[in-house]
Amino acid sequence: MASYGLHEVLGEAGRGPNASHSLRPTLVAAKTDAYEAGDRLRVTPQRGLDGRTADIVIICDIHLDPGMSPEGRWQEEIGWVRQHIEADALVCSACSGAVLLAEAGLLDGAEAASHWIMADLFRDRYPAVKFRSERILCDSGRAGRLITTGGASSWQDLALYLIGRFCGAEEAARIARLFVIGDRREGQLPFAAMARPRQHGNAAIADVQTWLADNYASPNPVTAMVVRSGMAERTFKRQFKAATGYAPVDYVQAMRIEEAKQMLETEPTAIEDIAVAVGYEDPTFFRKLFRRHVGVTPAQYRQRNRLRTLGD
Repeated sequence: MASYGLHEVLGEAGRGPNASHSLRPTLVAAKTDAYEAGDRLRVTPQRGLDGRTADIVIICDIHLDPGMSPEGRWQEEIGWVRQHIEADALVCSACSGAVLLAEAGLLDGAEAASHWIMADLFRDRYPAVKFRSERILCDSGRAGRLITTGGASSWQDLALYLIGRFCGAEEAARIARLFVIGDRREGQLPFAAMARPRQHGNAAIADVQTWLADNYASPNPVTAMVVRSGMAERTFKRQFKAATGYAPVDYVQAMRIEEAKQMLETEPTAIEDIAVAVGYEDPTFFRKLFRRHVGVTPAQYRQRNRLRTLGD
């Protein structure tokens, strides 16, 4: 759990011989009563949301069930965070904690990282936020005093960033060695799945989505989708984007890449043949597109995920 991990790692910072400062983490919550977190661990806050301010605030991961709206939630916590922003504190979030910052309106117009699974929520509820699903850590504005991180274990990267920033690079390196953490240069993309398209009531778009599920590898699928819809091309593209959240070509590419990932994980098929199977005659173009979407090459993705599957 991020709160315990951060508390332990940050609490160790400053004990090295070359550390310039030390950190004193404190677990803070709206109520100081012990409670059970989403993973059923017992959490006992050390302090309430009183008038005292901290130099650094970290909002840890937030539990949101599928379909649960953040509307009207965390009002007391948002007010407390705003007080710290106004007092020029460094405010950070780990994983889904960025949702609280977005709900507070603090990320509008800025880049922000969060767990990739939150992409739908940010797209639909916080369109003013430039959501970066591939990033592990984002400088989200206010002259470097608003930091967001993505992924369930991104608290580790945040901890090392804070230790390096306040205690020095040598101390951050010592902590990384001590806890065996760090080096996530490829970001979250290798772990991300295609974002779930919006639910919608557009029957014509739903029909082409159903058709595409079996025909994504066909030549010129977007042209075929336009013809099948019976709409003018510009009208179709506008309605498709409004209904699904994707431009038609991006939707096709995302479906093809997801199928390629499944094949790489489960089949020994050559990468060139996988490219053809999902609709790309040019394997070089496929490799470039795959890397742009996933963050690693098809060969690297296969090596990682095949090894993990065989080891299970």
